[in-house]
Amino acid sequence: MLNLLIKIEFVTLNKKQQLKKCKMKKIISLTLVLLFVISCSTVPITGRKRINIVKDAQILPASFAQYEGFLKENKISSDLKMTNEVQSVGLRISKAVDKFMRANSMTTEADSYRWEFNLIDDPTVNAWCMPGGKVVFYQGILPICANTDGVAAVMGHEVAHAFAKHGQERMTSAYGQQLGGIAVAIGTNNKDPKAQQLWNTIYGVGSQIGMLAYSRTHETEADKLGMVFMIMAGYKPQEAVNVWIRMSQRASSGNAPPEFLSTHPSNETRIANLKAYLPTAIKLANKYNVR
Repeated sequence: MLNLLIKIEFVTLNKKQQLKKCKMKKIISLTLVLLFVISCSTVPITGRKRINIVKDAQILPASFAQYEGFLKENKISSDLKMTNEVQSVGLRISKAVDKFMRANSMTTEADSYRWEFNLIDDPTVNAWCMPGGKVVFYQGILPICANTDGVAAVMGHEVAHAFAKHGQERMTSAYGQQLGGIAVAIGTNNKDPKAQQLWNTIYGVGSQIGMLAYSRTHETEADKLGMVFMIMAGYKPQEAVNVWIRMSQRASSGNAPPEFLSTHPSNETRIANLKAYLPTAIKLANKYNVR
């Protein structure tokens, strides 16, 4: 009789645990659905749907502080000619973006930007833009730019990342990964260790590739938006294609990671995409440009 009672109690406890796990799964699923519904918005110009739960008020103060700290820790270029070119191009493109935002009911966002453009004395081939319009060019990328229109192509691309809030979207994706990881842990709790490890491995790889694909999506979108912005600012869009031709010529064969596991599209893909998008970019620039 005692053994029977213990067995009944064990079964009851096991059912309670299963119900608790089932309830937790439902809560996580509902949370993800709710976040999707509340946070879904559209990227202006491209029309891509995005999910973003990170607000400007959360990220911009940190962005500005990090930028200031970066400038203190790195050497700003003393080449006045190159610096003036970068800052002049940045000013023209940021004005075009600002005009677009104010003409399309984005005044609050336009007011939140604190545009700044600096050239760093560093041979690294790189440039970036933090949320809120804080831009850095490294001297090493200027030979790839080759001319003012090339600088505008890179500038437009980097500014586009801030405009489309790619940084905030990436943070949202990271939050989604964490929630997804919890769901996987719950879902595999009753499996044997090998099965659980397999599921976690599958989720980890799939999750990382998902994040990489997101990054490639952002890079492609920034290429397109950047081309539109440089046209709006009065620069020659063909140079965006030429920049990536020069980048491709510079890249040593065999060193670049496969495109499937790369955070950026291949140079060849970018060149083809930009060539194909050029007529559309011209039409969009003419449509949205505020004279």
